[in-house]
Amino acid sequence: MRAWRSAGAIVAALALVGAPAPSSRATTADECLDPGPNTAQAPSDVDPALSRPDITPGLSPAQARPDVDHTLSAARARPGPQAAAGLHDPNHLTADQVQELQRLTEQALARRGLAGRPRTMATVTIPVIVHLISADATREGGNIPDSMVTAQIDVLNAAYGAVTEFAFELVRIDRVVNPAWYPIIYQSAAEREMKAALRVGGMETLNIYVADLSDSLLGWATYPQPALDASDGVVILGESLPGGTSLPYNEGDTAVHEVGHWLNLFHTFQNGCTEDGDLVDDTPAEASQARGCPEGRDTCTEDPGEDPIHNYMDYSTDACMYEFTPDQASRMLSGWDAFRAP
Repeated sequence: MRAWRSAGAIVAALALVGAPAPSSRATTADECLDPGPNTAQAPSDVDPALSRPDITPGLSPAQARPDVDHTLSAARARPGPQAAAGLHDPNHLTADQVQELQRLTEQALARRGLAGRPRTMATVTIPVIVHLISADATREGGNIPDSMVTAQIDVLNAAYGAVTEFAFELVRIDRVVNPAWYPIIYQSAAEREMKAALRVGGMETLNIYVADLSDSLLGWATYPQPALDASDGVVILGESLPGGTSLPYNEGDTAVHEVGHWLNLFHTFQNGCTEDGDLVDDTPAEASQARGCPEGRDTCTEDPGEDPIHNYMDYSTDACMYEFTPDQASRMLSGWDAFRAP
């Protein structure tokens, strides 16, 4: 079990935002395995948290690689040939980053007079804008049907409604045809440009960007932060939505996982078997990410409990995931109170 360090949110550095590119857009109100041929290959020397390849000594990441977005985010990768070839999975924060971001969270809670105070409340309804990014009007080009989006919202509500106070309301689907943004390249200038052009709402508004993705990734998300910037939101592989083709990750749990980061959760295997772990008391310690559905797996044998392979914040297959814990629910609410509550 992890030692409790007070629940809170994580903050991200402000992203550099480029000018929006022309796009064709249509809006409707009713409504992790191999990358594709246009997918960029990620370098193998990526920083665990910021994806910083080939940083020149003496320069900040933004100075050394102005083409890359250096906002802290979390990503979920698909197992496959790239992983076998040694592709670094850009999903994890370092222990120092976790503690620094936690410190900033606690400051935010203190400023709002909420430090150390448990809070119960009615359902928090999160408005959701889904941006469907495609290269053309075909399914192969990313043009997924509205029915998959509405099914994804249903999956989010079922997952979060079981133990948390969060509910999700689809405000609209925003269809964007722009080959320059497809596929979405992780932490690229094009991603930054896309979000700057499309993001709407305040910190409380969940913007989900759906498309084919780079680097064998299923999705990524930004953490809560003290000031809104255009990078805020969640990016999801289109075919991971319910009914998609990305077996065994096609039941909608990638979005559940990434929204967990957006609402302040770490991976269950954050910090491995150390005392701090994922800063959640009731998730058993886990040394590394789970793949498939390895029942009975126990990678931290000196700590109580088997690995939480059924938790949405692990890397198990969708059919294996089905739960958040009460303390994860509390942590998400604290993150909401600190930074996202309007």
